Amino acid sequence: MIGSLMYLTASRPDITFAVCYGARFQANPKESHEKAVKRIFRYLKGSSRLGLWYPKGGNFDLHAFSDSDHAGCRINRKSVTGGCQYLGECLVSWQSKKQTTVSLSTGEAEYIAASSCCCQVLWIQHQMMDYGINFLHTPLFCDNEAAVGIAKNPIHHTRTKHIETRIHAIRDAQEKGFIDIIPIETRKQKADLFTKTFDKPCFYELISMLGLISF
Repeated sequence: MIGSLMYLTASRPDITFAVCYGARFQANPKESHEKAVKRIFRYLKGSSRLGLWYPKGGNFDLHAFSDSDHAGCRINRKSVTGGCQYLGECLVSWQSKKQTTVSLSTGEAEYIAASSCCCQVLWIQHQMMDYGINFLHTPLFCDNEAAVGIAKNPIHHTRTKHIETRIHAIRDAQEKGFIDIIPIETRKQKADLFTKTFDKPCFYELISMLGLISF
């Protein structure tokens, strides 16, 4: 069941976090996990007309959002990375993934998430170059001031010296002008939906913010 749902996340970003969370327990599923997956199917049945809309024309600027749920995994206390990328008002890419290392602070978890989102932005930039479109200073919105400060500060110190070197690629992208990491209010953070669960009103508000509409 999870495999089928994973394919569906390519067009339904609203179920991405729930499906990726369920995928962690495929090797040793319990009854509670089966009930959670069936709940996803019930939600899909009731929202079958919900989807993404890509209108012709309009703004074509690339921008991205990154977020993290610090220590969101109750089993090993690893954080969850969430990110989404837009061309104009159209959502074109999104991610939800458990981080590979345990973060010591919220700022560190957000910094790792921002670096992951940056890699996706760079990939999109390279793809668009094939069509003669160049994106520079792509806004990458992050709702954590500490993570923004670390990304813009090239100096290594006690807060960052233990972080894997590959994570610091975001600093290089920032210095070369490929991205511009910008702080944003949490209530405007569109990537929240890919990091944790929400109550019904907040969930549907985030769906609307992402750009999903009912046909």
